[in-house]
Amino acid sequence: MKKIATIAIILLIVVITFGYNRVYAETDVIDKKTESQLIKIKENTAKTLDEYKEKYGSDAYGLVAFVLNTIRIYSIPFCFLGIAISAIYQYVIGIRKLDTQEKGLVMMISFITILVICQILPLAFAIVVKFGRG
Repeated sequence: MKKIATIAIILLIVVITFGYNRVYAETDVIDKKTESQLIKIKENTAKTLDEYKEKYGSDAYGLVAFVLNTIRIYSIPFCFLGIAISAIYQYVIGIRKLDTQEKGLVMMISFITILVICQILPLAFAIVVKFGRG
């Protein structure tokens, strides 16, 4: 019985050792892949920022244009999610409670206003910078 227990413990130690090394190797590969993807994203962002700086002729204007464009892109899903939630407040929950219906309407108007502002602001900035600076 002692021999079987000793052999089982030795096999368990061997399996754990090889399994740990395999998991560590796979984790190392995943970390390197993730790191390379992050480096690519960083390089693409830096390249895009440099393009904006060249296009607008100034570091400050290029940075502002880059930030406004990023806000424009990410505001679309955020505002559509907000509009969907406010529609639920207004049309589903608001059937029974009038204060909730009004809250949904106010939220919907707010999200639509934010969406319009975030979409028009980069265009207005580009027009003012391109044509406003003599």
